[in-house]
Amino acid sequence: MALRYEVELSYEVRNGPADFIFNVQAARTPRQWVGWESLATTQFVPLQEFVDPPSAARFLRLQAYPGELVLRYAAKVQLQHHRQHPADVQEIRVADLPGTVLPFLYPSRYCESDKLNAFAMAQFGSLWQGHARVQAICDWVQRHVAFASGSSSGTTSAVDTFQERRGVCRDFAHLMIALCRAVNIPARFTTGLDYGADPALGPTDFHAYVEAYLGGRWYMFDPSGTAIPMGFVRLASGRDAADTAYASIFGDVVPGRRMLAIHAEAGPDGVVREPYRTTDAISSSDI
Repeated sequence: MALRYEVELSYEVRNGPADFIFNVQAARTPRQWVGWESLATTQFVPLQEFVDPPSAARFLRLQAYPGELVLRYAAKVQLQHHRQHPADVQEIRVADLPGTVLPFLYPSRYCESDKLNAFAMAQFGSLWQGHARVQAICDWVQRHVAFASGSSSGTTSAVDTFQERRGVCRDFAHLMIALCRAVNIPARFTTGLDYGADPALGPTDFHAYVEAYLGGRWYMFDPSGTAIPMGFVRLASGRDAADTAYASIFGDVVPGRRMLAIHAEAGPDGVVREPYRTTDAISSSDI
């Protein structure tokens, strides 16, 4: 499966210099290959790239000066998902988890799993352990939280969403992660683009989804139900949104327009394969 996506971000730097850290480049993993990519900015400034080994996230740092700054990035990405029958995907005991997975069991800034422990154990604690239990958590969040653009802020947490029962993809993801961790299932926050989302929800945008560690790998879940997981191009993953912002800005800056686009293209064999919804357990990351 091959996907092409484009990102254009515009900012007005009012007083400079201002520092930016972007996370919009496609991650390179054993299951996601970047065939080609291009990156340009309207200001001629040095670009510094750093890769976070545990998550494969690519951080781009630059310093901009007063005036307009536009960042444009495009890439063609090939994805080869691991697919498994859900009944064959089991949970792993805490005692047997790899050390790198352990941080995703703990409460974090936006995923207060400790505060939701009693509810999660009562609602999901007795369910058969495995992919089906995680899917039950995902389904519960999707049924009980309403998608409402502009209903939350950058400080809205899982507990806030649990109480208010509305939010955007970021909030759905935080709540599902907190509920998973509350029943001892490692879960992390992952970012991509909302491939297949209903245009009525707005133009193409960045998307937050969930990965749960089951059966020795990270499996994908989309608790908002607004997009097609098979079409998610991986950008970054972390404990919650605090680790995965597409842009972090340090300075007097006014955000401007934002344009994103994604579509399927022909793969190396010349065949266009459109992402589609599936009941299989799917994973796009071995790390």
